Amino acid sequence: MTAPSLLSGTPGRGRQPNILLIMADDLGYSDLGCYGSEIRTPHLDSLAARGMRFTQFYNCAVCCPTRAALLTGLYPHQAGVGWMVSHGADIRPSGPYQGYLNNDCVTMAEVLKGAGYRTLMSGKWHVGESRPHWPVDRGFDRYFGLISGGANYFDLTKDYVPGVTQRQMALDGEPYHPPREGFYMTDAIADHAVEFLAGIEPGQEPFFFYLAFTAPHSPLHAPPEDIAKYRGRYLRGWDALRRERFSRQQAMGLVGREAVLSPRDPGAPAWDEVEDRDLQDLKMAIYAAQIEKMDAGIGRVLAELRRTGKDQDTLVVFLSDNGGDGDADLSRFRPKEFNRPPYLGGPESFGSYGRGWGNLSDTPFRKFKVWLNEGGIAAPLIVAGPGVQTEAGSICHEPGHVVDLMATFVELGGAKYPRRYQDRDIWPMEGVSLAPCLRGKQSPRAIPIFWELEGRRAMRDGPWKLLGREDESWELYDLSADRCELHDLAGPQPERVRAMANKYETWARRCGVKRWKEISPHLSNVPGIR
Repeated sequence: MTAPSLLSGTPGRGRQPNILLIMADDLGYSDLGCYGSEIRTPHLDSLAARGMRFTQFYNCAVCCPTRAALLTGLYPHQAGVGWMVSHGADIRPSGPYQGYLNNDCVTMAEVLKGAGYRTLMSGKWHVGESRPHWPVDRGFDRYFGLISGGANYFDLTKDYVPGVTQRQMALDGEPYHPPREGFYMTDAIADHAVEFLAGIEPGQEPFFFYLAFTAPHSPLHAPPEDIAKYRGRYLRGWDALRRERFSRQQAMGLVGREAVLSPRDPGAPAWDEVEDRDLQDLKMAIYAAQIEKMDAGIGRVLAELRRTGKDQDTLVVFLSDNGGDGDADLSRFRPKEFNRPPYLGGPESFGSYGRGWGNLSDTPFRKFKVWLNEGGIAAPLIVAGPGVQTEAGSICHEPGHVVDLMATFVELGGAKYPRRYQDRDIWPMEGVSLAPCLRGKQSPRAIPIFWELEGRRAMRDGPWKLLGREDESWELYDLSADRCELHDLAGPQPERVRAMANKYETWARRCGVKRWKEISPHLSNVPGIR
């Protein structure tokens, strides 16, 4: 099938682009150099310099729902993943919270395969723990990676968490058991991506490649030599570094000069009050090393595209599945001594970086992963390659959501989204194509964006955002003037609140959203391993 002539700006290209979709895990909005960070991310920064960055792109606040929405172009409840995956003895009734992709959806791989794409994946799946819900069951020709959620980067046999079965990996349709020595998850994901790309023979294009890293999700694990690069860098503390990141974001045009940095989160102490600053420096040094290691892996994948001459024909998209995790405390799963030097950072440890550094990751916003404030749902989005027909290094301020990527790839790839698939009816796509934005055209979003997670509720309609918990009052923010959600306008604008709340309730009924306090007793998972 031949794609529409969307790529006419690229010499020699009038056909379907290859698509490389890269996802980071628990990466905050400001954790890349091109989004204001001091962390070295030269390969992603280079993509941003020749492509486009989005400033108002959203995920679903936590890993499983985001991945379900990304892969299907539906809201996570419609795809069966309104919360976390089910695993082990966690047997749930089918429906919006069943914990694996249902049969009412299709994945990008299934749709693009119908348009002649070769479909490949390396990395974290996390939308179905058992067969027949693995990647090879949902349209991918090849797969390597972590079927489960966040795991030990060095040795899966050390992944002991009470109540959770050991994390599992797979190669294609078979279980994969990584070596006990010389293994590091980020490198393995990148290495298999390079191997899969090298295996594409001439004439087998186009390809769709979903590259889903586990970095920088906790636990804090990185090679010692990479950690050493950042030791001492963070002794100045999260307060000073938040201000510096915010200043760089303003200089880059990611946030306006009139913007105000949100205050430090109430759960994080002032840096002047922190007692063990060396330990805190080590935690953030490991986290930074995880990100730089991921960027290096991306660099190897991009180098393979250049080596084989596929780089000019490949659309590259990078994003994160949620904001930085300021709430996780994994240290309770290990004796305290293993989450301090000399163990912290190695396979025996099981630590996380905490509220203060999570607040830094999500600069300039409030809150973190799992929350529906901007700090939990605002994602960096970089797009480069064929289809991007704007000035290099351009910035797009139009709002978008992970459900939009299915519609975007369908349009750019010349695919057809089905009404029925394998003799079953399929939900229609919920998103809108971002292709006009990639061509530099303003296309104000005509439909709202919605969220629900663990009883937290939100919607965005134009510049207005409604936010709240079930059984509590709504908050209202004008994001065009107050992106950091510092001024609640619900009191002065009750009519707008009512109108938006009615739209939310209509969406919630349509998508099968349930009251959290009624369904949560029937769901099991281990808090902090998300």
